[in-house]
Formats: sequence, C-alpha cells, structure tokens
Amino acid sequence: MRIDIITIFPEMFEGPFKHSIIKRAQQKGVVKINLINLREYATDKHKRVDDYQYGGGSGMVMMVEPIANCIDELKSKNDYDEIIYMSPDGELLTQKIANRFSTFENIIILCGHYKGIDERIREHYITKEISIGDYVLSGGELAAAVLTDSVVRLIPGVLNDETSALSDSFQDDLLSPPVYTRPYDFKGMKVPDILLSGNDKKINEWRLEKAVKRTKERRPDLMDK
Repeated sequence: MRIDIITIFPEMFEGPFKHSIIKRAQQKGVVKINLINLREYATDKHKRVDDYQYGGGSGMVMMVEPIANCIDELKSKNDYDEIIYMSPDGELLTQKIANRFSTFENIIILCGHYKGIDERIREHYITKEISIGDYVLSGGELAAAVLTDSVVRLIPGVLNDETSALSDSFQDDLLSPPVYTRPYDFKGMKVPDILLSGNDKKINEWRLEKAVKRTKERRPDLMDK
C-alpha cells in the first residue's frame, strides 16, 4: 500500500511513523509512506502556501495552486483509490472505514491548516473527507497520523498475530472484553478461572458476554447497530 501525505510540517510525522507497528510495516515493505512538503509546490520565492480569504474575516486560507500542483503531479504518476482531506466536518472515522481503506493500493491524505483550504480543492480534487472527532486541531497532521495508524495495522502481514486486529474493539460493533496476564493472583485480585480452563468454547462465550456487557454500560449507542 502507498500512502502519500501532503503537509507543510512533514517533521511532525517523524515520531509516530518511526516507531512500533508503522515502522515495522515500512521495514517489511508492506506499506510505503511518503511525506510531501507542500511548500515545494509554492509558486513564489517565499514558498508561500496561504493567503487572506476573499470577503474578509480572520484566519488565513491554504491556496488552491500549490495543492492542485501537488495533487496533479502525484496523479500523473499513480492511480489513487481516494484523495482524503482531514476535516472536522468530514465523515467520522470508524473501524469500518479503516477496514475499507486498508484494502486500497494508493491513497493521498491532505493535511489542512489555518482556516482551511480553498473550497475549489474540496470541490474538484478531494474524493473523501474524514474527521477523527467533533473538535478542532491546529492542523491535519495529528488526524492524518491517526488515520494512517488505524489503516496500516489492518493490512495483512503488518501484525505478527494475524487474528489480533479482528478482535479489536468496534470490529463487530462491540467493545473488547477484559484481558489479563500474569501473575494469576496479584494482591488478592485473581484472574477469572474460566480463562485458565483451556475450554476454548467456554472462554469465547465468556468473552462475548463480557464484551456485550461492557458495550451496554459504556457505549450503549453501539448496541443500536
């Protein structure tokens, strides 16, 4: 899978993309992540990518030309399944969306800043807008990192245990059940005996029961699905 991320702050991705699962996925060659500095597509000597908005008002707007130049060049070299803009008014990111994106071959993720991007980019270039929640961040980089992580970990060959992602919260619209590890008895707090029984059928039934119970208590809205 190829993920091209357009940003004016590529250095913000160094931490999350150089550690843990995403680092290993890149080392295995399962995913290729390209950080593209939008300023390289600016048309003036100052590498400016923002300007005042027409009609007045506070806040700068990311200019249409640098973004269009960047996306046009990328599209001349690759076919993309989606061109995604991280936006608070986009579709809320869910596990089902991450599952679908993980089957793609090539995607572009555009990180906005300031007051947003010129609307002409949204109308004529963007194919999908994604939000990670009903709040506003300083820019789209953190949201793009969240989206990338949620997608990459689902690609076959990324996780050592291929079944791990299938049992994550939200995969079946349920929260995950409680999990335990050693020691069995910690200060009188013991692991449920069923988990030591070796009876896979009973253990799976217990986990489903606990997942349903936890979902009803903490996220009853998911039960409606």
